[in-house]
Amino acid sequence: MVNVTDIINEFGECLVRVDGEIPVDLPAKEGDRFLFISNDQSYLTHGLHKYPAKFFPELPRWLIKRYSQEHDQILDPFTGSGTTNVEALLSNRNSVGIDVDPFSRFLSKVKVTPLDEKELKAAQKCLLESIIIYDPSQVSYSEIPNFPYRDNWFNKEILVELTYLRKQIQLLNTCEEIKEFFKVCLSSIIRSVSNADDNCTRTVIRKKLNKLVKPSDALNRFAKTVLAKVPKMTEFSQNYPHDISVDFPEDMDARNIKYDQEHFDLAVTSPPYVNAVDYPRTHQLEMYWLGFAQDSLTDLKKQNVGTESVSSQYYNKRHEIGVPDADKVLASIFEVDPRRAYIAYKYLDDMRQNLSEVYNVLRKDGRYIVVVGNNRIRGHLFENWKYLMPIAEETGFEVETYFGSEIIKHFIKVPREERINTDWILVLKK
Repeated sequence: MVNVTDIINEFGECLVRVDGEIPVDLPAKEGDRFLFISNDQSYLTHGLHKYPAKFFPELPRWLIKRYSQEHDQILDPFTGSGTTNVEALLSNRNSVGIDVDPFSRFLSKVKVTPLDEKELKAAQKCLLESIIIYDPSQVSYSEIPNFPYRDNWFNKEILVELTYLRKQIQLLNTCEEIKEFFKVCLSSIIRSVSNADDNCTRTVIRKKLNKLVKPSDALNRFAKTVLAKVPKMTEFSQNYPHDISVDFPEDMDARNIKYDQEHFDLAVTSPPYVNAVDYPRTHQLEMYWLGFAQDSLTDLKKQNVGTESVSSQYYNKRHEIGVPDADKVLASIFEVDPRRAYIAYKYLDDMRQNLSEVYNVLRKDGRYIVVVGNNRIRGHLFENWKYLMPIAEETGFEVETYFGSEIIKHFIKVPREERINTDWILVLKK
């Protein structure tokens, strides 16, 4: 294996470094630790839109090829940006992606939908020509979407430009799938032309950054994005296997999977980290512009596994999950912050429900592969992966093996003491 080498990290620990494609037969023994160097973050449709804490494509690709066969049914119950579904598709597997977030489902669907090259390029030409003849007088004030703190998030000129671009996409004489692709292209520039910090999981304005957004920035960025993304989508469409299905049901979440028992051959996912990424808040500006939200996001936040939106009536007493190591840490967190303790407990309880749901829809001898990181909550290390293994065994799974994947690149600013340096990959067998 020419791209696999043994290395020693800065702490004197032995790791296996893998550059690029992960060999299907790569040995992965219990407790092994790997450093995977990804070359495919922007491969085909993977780079269509920035998304926090997402899979690097080589990992689900390796797991899918290692633990399933062509035309099998693959499930990702926390689909996020759809990386697992793209890789399942390209590996000739059918797949289902489940997520409570409408933005996640929309983005994932666009990433797996092939487009006619001729029609796509004709639409691209129309949009680029409309940018050249841009005239702000073509936008009326009533066409600008209204949402909380809109005029703080965006300069007036940018509001008009984004509204104009959105309007031009909608006016395209083409199919809805192509319009949706260009809506994702538009969504991908929204954070960068807002007044919000580009590199934070929370959508916040930091005055000390002195972020400068100039008139025409939205038009220019959109044009550059379209010119970069259309060839990626074209190449994806040329590689699309037409006898494979991908579904993103709207009436399910990871704790309520409405498929028949033993429907899936393999499940691969990376669930949210407890108390780590507030996905609705991360994408709130994009959701406003795409029409998925108009006002408060609280109701959507409450639906997320790992949510911080919890009611005080639930955290005035200490909860236990039934895993001694976890309950010990939960008790310590409760002493300093009862709310955080309940959030951590709720996360594990939600994951217990998810493990039970996946167990039911997985065929006998099928695997559920969970890629999960740790957290530091109020100074206490919260080792999710260690707590999830006994919960999985209680559900009926056998822990076949587990190994670590070192994280070397943080796309989003997180305080140093809160950074997660290792993801743990749990291979659970039914």
